[in-house]
Amino acid sequence: MNAPAPGAPQPHAEVVPVFAEPRQAIPALWIAAFATAWLGIWMAQLAPVQLLLPVQVDEVRGTGDDWQQSVIAFGIISGIAGVCALIAYPLTGALSDRTTSRFGRRRPWILGGALLFAVSLVVLGLQNSYVGLGVWWSLALTGFCVMTAALTATISDQVPVRQRGFISGWISAPQAIGLILGLLLVTELILSRVFGYLALAVLLLVLAVPFLLVSKEAVLTTAQRPAFSLRAIVAGMWVSPVKHPDFAWTLASRILVNLGNALGTTLLLYFLMFHLNMSAGEAEENLLLLTLVYMIFVIIASLLGGRLSDYLGRRKPFVTFAAILQAIAAIMLALIPSFSVALVAGALLGLGYGAFLSVDQALATQVLPDPADRGKDLGVMNIASAVPQAVAPLLGAWVVAYLGGFTGLFLVSGLIAILGAATIAPIRRVQ
Repeated sequence: MNAPAPGAPQPHAEVVPVFAEPRQAIPALWIAAFATAWLGIWMAQLAPVQLLLPVQVDEVRGTGDDWQQSVIAFGIISGIAGVCALIAYPLTGALSDRTTSRFGRRRPWILGGALLFAVSLVVLGLQNSYVGLGVWWSLALTGFCVMTAALTATISDQVPVRQRGFISGWISAPQAIGLILGLLLVTELILSRVFGYLALAVLLLVLAVPFLLVSKEAVLTTAQRPAFSLRAIVAGMWVSPVKHPDFAWTLASRILVNLGNALGTTLLLYFLMFHLNMSAGEAEENLLLLTLVYMIFVIIASLLGGRLSDYLGRRKPFVTFAAILQAIAAIMLALIPSFSVALVAGALLGLGYGAFLSVDQALATQVLPDPADRGKDLGVMNIASAVPQAVAPLLGAWVVAYLGGFTGLFLVSGLIAILGAATIAPIRRVQ
C-alpha cells in the first residue's frame, strides 16, 4: 500500500523512534502538508533563478549589446551561492542529527531556514549592485539549503520504504507547480520587483506552517546524540566510497543528472532572447509557456513514476530511463533550435526529470550508511541537487562563450545526462 485509499479511515501519524526504520503508512494530511511546504520553497527559489535575478543583473549591467556579460555575472553570483550550499547542506544535516530540542530534530531547522530564506529574499529585492546581489542571494540559498536539508531528512525518519517513491514525488511535483506559479506571480500579478520578492517570502513562510504543525517527531535524548564536536562533524562529512560504494554511485549519478538538467534549463531565457532572437517581452511570455509544458510532464512523471516504482520495488530502471530522456531533449535543442522543438523538448525534459526526482530521492534514502547520520548523509546527497543548479549558469556561460554557443551548451547537457544514466548500473543494494 502506498497511501491510504480515498475515503478510508486515516491512520494516526506515528511518532517513529529516533533511529528505527519507519513501518506505518504516512497519512494523507502529512503528505498534503509536506507538498505544501515544498510548493512555497520552489516558488521562492525558482522564480528568482529563472527570472528575477537575471533581470536584476541586466539592470545592474545597464545598456549595451554584450549580453554575455550578463550571463557571466549571473553565473558568478550563482556560483558563489553554490559554495554556500556546499557547506550548508551537510552541516545542517549533521547539526539536525544532533539536535535535542523538544520539538524534534528537524522542525527547528525547517523553521530557522525558512526565516533566513524569507528575510534574505526581501532584502535581495532592494539590491542594485553585483555585490549586494551576490551576498543576499547566497544568504537566501543558504536558508533554502537549511530548510530543505531538514525537510528531506524527514522522509528517512518517518516514511516507510514502500511509500518513499510516492512521497518523493511530492517534492518534484510542487517544484513544477511552484515554478509556474512563481513566474505568474511576478510577471502577471506583481508590478514591482521588490513586491515580487516580498510576495515570494511571505508565501514561503505561510506554506511552511502546516508541516511544522502536522509533523510529529521523536525527541533525541542527550544519551542518544552522536559525537558533538566540530572535529567529529567535519570528520563525518566524508563517506568512504570504498566502504559504501552504493552511496558513492548514487551521489555521482545525482550530480551528473542534475547538472545536465540545470545546463539545459537555467539559461533558457537567454536562449530565447539571443539564439532564437526574441524580444525581451516575447521571450518572457514564451518562457512561461515552455515552463507550463515542462510543469505538466514533471507532475505526471513524478507522481506516477514514484508510485509505480514503489509498486514494483525497483528504482534503477526508472532513474536510468529518466536520464536518457533528458539527454534526448537536450540533443534536440542542440540540433534543431526552434521554439516548436523547444516545446517538445520541454515535455521530454519534464517527463525525464520528474521521474528522476521522485525515484532518485527514494533511491537515495535506501543507500544511507548509518541511521544516526541520516540528516548529514542526505545533506551530502542534497549537495548533488543544489550545487549543480548554482554552478550551471557560470559553467553554461563559459560553454556558450567558448564551446559553440547554445548548440554546444545543449550537447554538453545531453552528454552529462548520459553519463549520469551510466553511473546507476553499479549500484547493488537497490534494484
